[in-house]
Amino acid sequence: MRKPLPPLSSLRSFEAVARQLSFSNAAEELHVTPGAVSQQIRALEELLGTKLFDRTRRSVSLSDAGARMLPDIQAGLEMLSRAVSSKTTSFGERTLTISVAPSFASKWLLPRLPRFHEQHPDLDLRISATVGLADFRRERVDLAIRLGHGNYPGLHAEPLFSEALTPLCSPGLLKRKGALKRPDDLRKHRLIHDTSIPGGEQDAWERWLALAGAKHIPTQRGTRFTLAELALQAAIDGAGVVLGRIVLAEADLAAGRLVRPFKTVLPLDVSYFLVRSKMAAPRPELRYFRDWLFGSLQSSSDTHRPPQTL
Repeated sequence: MRKPLPPLSSLRSFEAVARQLSFSNAAEELHVTPGAVSQQIRALEELLGTKLFDRTRRSVSLSDAGARMLPDIQAGLEMLSRAVSSKTTSFGERTLTISVAPSFASKWLLPRLPRFHEQHPDLDLRISATVGLADFRRERVDLAIRLGHGNYPGLHAEPLFSEALTPLCSPGLLKRKGALKRPDDLRKHRLIHDTSIPGGEQDAWERWLALAGAKHIPTQRGTRFTLAELALQAAIDGAGVVLGRIVLAEADLAAGRLVRPFKTVLPLDVSYFLVRSKMAAPRPELRYFRDWLFGSLQSSSDTHRPPQTL
């Protein structure tokens, strides 16, 4: 005889507490009281005949049994969520939700999307432009593109291309204030800072200037922006010289809206990654987008690694 399954509500409570290691936070997420969560966990432990959490007055941690059970519970809940979602989707509707940083979305992804829609006209994309990392399960995200080191617990990260910084400015600025022939000439220009640069923008200009051999240029002054696209737009508008991300500025450089006065580049120790949940059920839509993405890299000058199978 098949052993009866625990109630779904108790499994959801277990997963929420295990993920957040907090009964109160789990209760807030599930819109119930902490007492209700505790009661469901106790009932689940009694049914399974084992302790799932080690509790103290100040902390909650998973027991060995709870740690072993968590991945399978998360995978099961993910599959249930996908199954319900597929049944409630309108007939013929195919969607893919992609989480990207706002600057990457506007500067790199959006200009390339028409080519994707030409290849997959029946697939609708949902672009979630957020600065923070996506919660794949709660936000129903299928894929994400992020700039970082690729260390995302519970997620599979596939490197796309690297990033580097170099001074960028508008041609009009050089006409007004004179050409930038040597890095030391930057002292005649206002510096634009992108404060969203991973690893800290405070010393990014200093590191580039040192690499280029420039001296006595005050990097503490200038205009600061919290989004890379705003910093690049300020440079396009002639507000100064930005230490910009070359990948994001690709289209503006090709169109002549920005120019690179110097060849010196400062490589970042982070890369762009295509990220997906390890627990996500295989869907052809994910493969379509991934194949198109790597195909677009192969047809351009971007650095990429050989595609692998999802």
